[in-house]
Amino acid sequence: MIKKLDLYIIRKFLGTFVFAILLIITIVIVFDISEKIDDFLERNAPIYDIIFVYYLNFVPYFVNLFSPLFTFISVIFFTSKMAANTEIIAILGSGISFNRILRPYIFSSIIIGIFSFYLTNFVIPPTNLVRLNFEARYLKNPKKVSDYNIHRQLNPNTNIYLETYYTDSDIGYEFTQEMFSENKLAYKLTASTITWDSIKKSWKLQDVRIRKIYGMQEELKYYQEIDTVLQFKPIDLSKEVANMDAMNMFELNRYIDKEEIRGSDNLVFLLVERHKRFATPFCTIILTLIGVSLASRKTRGGIGVHIGLGITLSFAYILFIQVTTTFATLGSTPPIVAVWIPNMVFALLSVYLIKKAPK
Repeated sequence: MIKKLDLYIIRKFLGTFVFAILLIITIVIVFDISEKIDDFLERNAPIYDIIFVYYLNFVPYFVNLFSPLFTFISVIFFTSKMAANTEIIAILGSGISFNRILRPYIFSSIIIGIFSFYLTNFVIPPTNLVRLNFEARYLKNPKKVSDYNIHRQLNPNTNIYLETYYTDSDIGYEFTQEMFSENKLAYKLTASTITWDSIKKSWKLQDVRIRKIYGMQEELKYYQEIDTVLQFKPIDLSKEVANMDAMNMFELNRYIDKEEIRGSDNLVFLLVERHKRFATPFCTIILTLIGVSLASRKTRGGIGVHIGLGITLSFAYILFIQVTTTFATLGSTPPIVAVWIPNMVFALLSVYLIKKAPK
């Protein structure tokens, strides 16, 4: 009896979730095509690339982005139908406890959570890279200026400075690199212009002055132009962090370690992203518990009341995440606290609702 009940709930849960995701993906793709058709035609995007490069790689990203929300809606929908048909009452009346009913729900949410974790950390990053490259080529206009007054620490003993860097031409102005030894300046390079050579993977410097310090002695050299390999690339000069979406879990951790050494301004965004990749799967489990606790009670308004309340809670949860994440990016809250606080609050709410659920 119990195994049949478990399989029944699991089939209902996963079946409703997959159906809801497929339905909303179809609707979103139709609207997205209608919105971007002019850009596709204007920039002569091949039909094959639109279908198999852009939208095929768009689907995993969208599924993972909204999986907690549609998990919640799926639980609310089919559990409300079970309550309306008095199935929940019949199950409880047969002697099965409410906590026992929760097991197949938790099992199903864990499956979705593991699937979401795998998508986020290993499947979506390479598909995002393809999708972002397509968008940069056919949909978005390139940005002209990366930033002004760029300071970076390449390692504990090396600092660089750029007055201006232009991302469209990979040219920077008023470049300085300083290297220290035993907390004393040992090497300083300045150049009026620095240009990235994408073929040679090196930098071309103009109007170069190199100063080497040996104790009480100095050596000063001038060069009109030199080609050299430096310890950074154009991507390291930009404040944009969209490329973190194209990193898997291991690449992101390595990149964070490197940015910590450099004292990057992007570090807080990267830390938020890393914690979100772990927090989102737990969000799926928490929302499942809240959903089944709300929807298991038969109400006079029927399914509509449960779905309305469920959607309200879902958007409250999403808004809570956005607010706490903003506090983290502003530097007022540690990233790990900002990302996990919504889960903690809604986990306590799920415990309260389970205690209040019909037994």
